Amino acid sequence: MEHFERVMTADGSHSLYVPHLDEHYHSQHGAIQESMHVFIDAGLYHLPKGKNTVRIFEVGFGTGLNALLTAVYAHCCIEYTGIEKFPLPANVIDSLNYCARLGNGNGKEIFAEMHACSWNEHVQITAEFALTKLAGDMHVEQIAHDSFDLCYFDAFGFRAQPDMWVDAVFEKCYDLLAPGGVLTTYAAKGDVRRSMLAMGFLVEKLPGPPGKREMMRATKPFGK
Repeated sequence: MEHFERVMTADGSHSLYVPHLDEHYHSQHGAIQESMHVFIDAGLYHLPKGKNTVRIFEVGFGTGLNALLTAVYAHCCIEYTGIEKFPLPANVIDSLNYCARLGNGNGKEIFAEMHACSWNEHVQITAEFALTKLAGDMHVEQIAHDSFDLCYFDAFGFRAQPDMWVDAVFEKCYDLLAPGGVLTTYAAKGDVRRSMLAMGFLVEKLPGPPGKREMMRATKPFGK
């Protein structure tokens, strides 16, 4: 049985610590703060305005925090797919305080439904937010090409999960994005940047969230 320790981060929101990996699910400098900065502000809000529906793929569904923030703060309809090799137990999810910290009126119901709904099925959570949770391995899961506008790359860090930061995974991310699609990640390692460039991405470094100097955003060019 996997062991998780709930920890409080600097912005008052929870993260989880995995002792055997010596890894946290979210930044100790602020879980909600990091997710907002990396995935909502630099990802979702970076996309061109005017789309009726945005299709998002998340590498590492984890606690569901990124999906929750997307559902709460999006200004359009969202088709959200997240892949997770090791889904978290319900009692661990229930202990997290994201909804209380956000203070959003329907956030609690959305978060509960996200985690209660079946894996590997398309589920309409709200009128504007649909979710497909894939219980699987990014290395082997077959994902349709050119199907997504945005990729949240939120795997554990290189030290804990080196197999997730390799050319084959970034090639799959490149293929699943539509031309003009965007990938955002908290990572800023040179090796990761070179891998994304080798796959054909246009890569830019951006100011990172609190506690991190830089992050990266990558775009799949049109005509590719």
